[in-house]
Amino acid sequence: MDLVGACRAFVYVSDRGSFTLGAAAARIPQPVASRRVAALEHHLGARLFDRSTRRATLTRFGRDMLPSARRLVQLAEEMEHDAERAVLRPLLLAVPDTCAVRDLALLCAEAREEGLRLQTRPAAPAARAELLAHREVRAALVGTPPDEAAWSVPLGLAVAGEPPVGTVHLETLRVGRGDPSARGRRIWIQPEDDVPHVRDRLTRLRDAVGLRPAQVAVAPTLATAAAEVLGSRDLLLCSPAQAGELGLSWRPLGGIRLARGYAVAADTGEEAERLRALLAGAIARCLGARAEEGDA
Repeated sequence: MDLVGACRAFVYVSDRGSFTLGAAAARIPQPVASRRVAALEHHLGARLFDRSTRRATLTRFGRDMLPSARRLVQLAEEMEHDAERAVLRPLLLAVPDTCAVRDLALLCAEAREEGLRLQTRPAAPAARAELLAHREVRAALVGTPPDEAAWSVPLGLAVAGEPPVGTVHLETLRVGRGDPSARGRRIWIQPEDDVPHVRDRLTRLRDAVGLRPAQVAVAPTLATAAAEVLGSRDLLLCSPAQAGELGLSWRPLGGIRLARGYAVAADTGEEAERLRALLAGAIARCLGARAEEGDA
């Protein structure tokens, strides 16, 4: 038996004093209201209405049961309202602050076509993880080693005013022994790449080829790093897409393959899988990445 539906019919009929009017208020046919009330009476074991009069008059038992039935109907209506609000609540996704506004707008538009109301919140890597941990967002694109990633972004070195040919080998950036005071060309790491699987591998290579410690530096913002590169012969560790946006020439790194890796982390595994299944291509476009095999 539909206990909530039966109680709703019982409440509406008792409030209107009529099976016909009560059924109309409950938006069900009158015979359905009568059947539901009869089923509830059978379930509870006693009559709720006095059938000897033309009006729907409550019996003593019916008067005793009415407050409980009203509470149940009210609770069910509140639950339905909460469910509607939960369905309409947008899914807030923390994304890298390197994503272009147009790409994020296209991501949200594509999500809407899939029946998903998505909103994005750009943030740095550590901030994205913190937002998810504090449940300020429902999902986040988090950095992960490329071999564990759903999306990967190749990284290389970008420079200003030089043709995009050849491969950059770090040993070519060594400062000459005869000029110990020279600063040397620096490689700037932006905040998005200040993660162990990128930063630590690059600094190990720096030490292995004999660069000075200061020749690999982490910038506080991408804008700061780009300003250093645009105003000198320094190099920016970045993706090909970022180099294009900044008007820099991008080259691959010799002796090492660096990449950003991304995966979806969410409140639930089901939610993470839903984002990957519906929006893998759009997310890849935002990241300047390619989806790994099987995720496209």
